[in-house]
Amino acid sequence: MQNFPVPAQALVAEMAAAAAAEPARAVAFQGAPGANSHRAALEAFPDCLPLPCFSFEDALDAVRDGLADCAIIPIENSLNGRVADMHFLLPESGLKITGEHFLTIRYALMALPGDMPIREAMSHPQALGQCRHWLRERGIRPIAYADTAGAAALVAEMGQPEVAALAPRMAAELYGLRIVQDDLADSEDNITRFVVLARAAGAVLPGAGPMMTTFIFEVKNVPAALYKALGGFATNGVNMTKLESYQRGSRFAATEFYADIEGHPDDANVRRALEELEFHTKWVRLLGTYPRARARG
Repeated sequence: MQNFPVPAQALVAEMAAAAAAEPARAVAFQGAPGANSHRAALEAFPDCLPLPCFSFEDALDAVRDGLADCAIIPIENSLNGRVADMHFLLPESGLKITGEHFLTIRYALMALPGDMPIREAMSHPQALGQCRHWLRERGIRPIAYADTAGAAALVAEMGQPEVAALAPRMAAELYGLRIVQDDLADSEDNITRFVVLARAAGAVLPGAGPMMTTFIFEVKNVPAALYKALGGFATNGVNMTKLESYQRGSRFAATEFYADIEGHPDDANVRRALEELEFHTKWVRLLGTYPRARARG
């Protein structure tokens, strides 16, 4: 908690105490109270007790240690792409993806009371990226911080009227800041996808409704390795909605991939596609099967 700015610490302590009293209702999120992940937790689980955590690792640890029933973590944004490090943290966490949630994102530029011109804006790199054109046009220098609402709390603590925070509107109410400009984003369709992580996978039966399955795999270091690995999804009519590559370690010899597909591993066509994937790769690891929150395409 001591990593949070002082104006946020009392709120964090209060929310952590409530979550500790009823961990079965607790949902861990990264950021100070008022962050977009806080909003996502309340939207996805209206009866939950949100548990603020300073880092993504802290949020995942809270679930592993039984301090929270699950965590809700941003994984990608429609304007600024994937959230850094999540492709490494998710597999390493040992947790299962049990759901997804889509949150429409809008920011407010907020500062201390007064009419000083804003020269700098603090926020999470994702938020700064989602508003980079707006900030650049006004000559406002972006400053990266660990999270959006935490930046708002830090602005309240710093006492410098020319420094603002880019954060959800609710953060201004929590930390006593004025709204300089509201409803900010470089595009009207600014949406972040969150995944829900728990210690155990939920009981999801094939045929229960539209499903998503997430997995990671490593291709063999041979020509056309990815082409061969993915061929089974095409021939079996399985829709792959996401495929991203990343390198692990210093070998640069083979690439790992993160993928989302529509369907359940027990569906006949999905089962055949995954079997073919396993044949053409070094390894495949399922991260979760969960209800689809919105149709793709």
